[in-house]
Amino acid sequence: MAAEGGGKETNEIKTQFTTREGVYKLLTHSEYSRPNRVPFNSQGSNPVKVSFVNVNDQSGNGDRICFNVGRELYFYIYKGVRKAADLSKPVDKRIYKGTQPTCHDFNPLTATAESVSLLVGFSAGQVQLIDPIKKETSKLFNEERLIDKSRVTCVRWVPGSESLFLVAHSSGSMYLYNVENTCGTTAPHYQLLKQGDNYAVHTCKSKSARNPLLRWTVGEGALNEFAFSPDGKFLACASQDGFLRVFGFDAAELHGTMKSYFGGLLCVCWSPDGRYIVAGGEDDLVTVWSFSDCRVIARGQGHKSWVSVVAFDHCTTSVEDGELPAEFSGSDEDFHEQIHIGAGRERANSSHSRLSKRNSTESRPVSVTYRFGSVGQDTQLCLWDLTEDILFPHLPLSRTRTHTNVMSATNNVSNSSATGNPANSLPDSLPRSNSLPQATNPGNSIIDSSFIANKFATLSLHDSRKERHEKDHKRNHSMGHISSKSSDKLNQLSSSRTAKAEAAKTLGTMLCPRMEEVPLLEPLVCKKIAHERLTVLIFLEDCLVTACQEGFICTWARPGKVGLSQNNPANSPSGTVV
Repeated sequence: MAAEGGGKETNEIKTQFTTREGVYKLLTHSEYSRPNRVPFNSQGSNPVKVSFVNVNDQSGNGDRICFNVGRELYFYIYKGVRKAADLSKPVDKRIYKGTQPTCHDFNPLTATAESVSLLVGFSAGQVQLIDPIKKETSKLFNEERLIDKSRVTCVRWVPGSESLFLVAHSSGSMYLYNVENTCGTTAPHYQLLKQGDNYAVHTCKSKSARNPLLRWTVGEGALNEFAFSPDGKFLACASQDGFLRVFGFDAAELHGTMKSYFGGLLCVCWSPDGRYIVAGGEDDLVTVWSFSDCRVIARGQGHKSWVSVVAFDHCTTSVEDGELPAEFSGSDEDFHEQIHIGAGRERANSSHSRLSKRNSTESRPVSVTYRFGSVGQDTQLCLWDLTEDILFPHLPLSRTRTHTNVMSATNNVSNSSATGNPANSLPDSLPRSNSLPQATNPGNSIIDSSFIANKFATLSLHDSRKERHEKDHKRNHSMGHISSKSSDKLNQLSSSRTAKAEAAKTLGTMLCPRMEEVPLLEPLVCKKIAHERLTVLIFLEDCLVTACQEGFICTWARPGKVGLSQNNPANSPSGTVV
């Protein structure tokens, strides 16, 4: 793993870090939390989440922040890198009894300086629509819990809509609501609309308009997070059964799937151009999936525990120098016409031929860098660069890469054949990842067997060993799963045997390539930045925002964006740049 030296340094909380664009600095005076600034006792509580909205305020201070800590929900004017946070004056504060807020989302279309629409999901299954500026509660959905009794895991406004929103639950179901409709006084009756591989979509049978409009049942176990594509046409779902499923939202068609290396998927995000999806979860990895090819193109190894959030940095992501490769060019219609469900082999071949053709006919390779970040229950922040040497492995590199270390299967095959080494041993010339275990026992897949032996030794063992392993995992890395509800634990246990069987079936296929079959990324930055598990990572224009389960929301100024003269973390003894 990406350790930072020995001794006490490994537990040192970093207040700044360096990337090729400069130094990111923690602004201690821009820290948001509960007004008393006392660390929250997070045992058994739902994750701290943060939502932002810009209300287009004429004063130039239009950012608003919402965050939940335990039973409390806060709404502040967010001053970011410009001014210190004034925690004594929340715009709105709410304390809930009998249930806890679990997630929330602003509607950017309707936000003004006088009014915002904020959806809040709760641990008992309800969804509330509130206006924290007017201090109003306009509606409560699933109030009687007739639609779903399980915890709300994710809530999002449908992109481009002022009235439609989507809600996911730990039951594995998603529901489409309209704010104008009521939920009715009886449990809804459903009619099958569409069914596919491990998913189904039902419409609500009713003589009058009522919620929910649609019910999606996706996979087995909890649906932990979903994310709309930048154009709002596709929906990526990360589930506890370890599958990423990507749907065409309007047609409810399954576009493609991916399986985690191990365990459930907890988080998912899209690249700003919608070409790539990154997912993270209980395998401690970040996995990069190509939307056009419907396949895993890279994995990132750097976290020591479950990955709780992944996010792309739209400000650092860049495409420059020369024309786009074939899979980047053409209209959206052409792009989507290339997609056929179940034609994975044809997709891979067509992509390969397009890239080969481009390689032979064009002289200027494109320069591409996608920056994304991840935070986990190991209290670490990792930053990653996804570059053209990974995206287009058949093309000549446009520049030397110094930040991203890559371990590629193609090098393994070619070097072993040239030197006479057996295919299942690592040649001397193959660069080793710092975070990769050193395998000594021979096997069909040396990296896979080592990875499983060191991290997931209980994959094929009986349940009692598995449970003991999970307890150790939780004890060593802050808190375990994001949920503490007994129903979620029962769901996990009941599906554990199924998950093991699925893992055995999918490993080595396009759904879940072996470790040596795809490039392995190392993080540019891997820093311990909190005492408790991290639950938030958001990239803004002049900063990035993180939050931990103690209830502290931290602002990290981008290079050259520090606006607080009184804050100088460089003079702090813990302000180490490694």
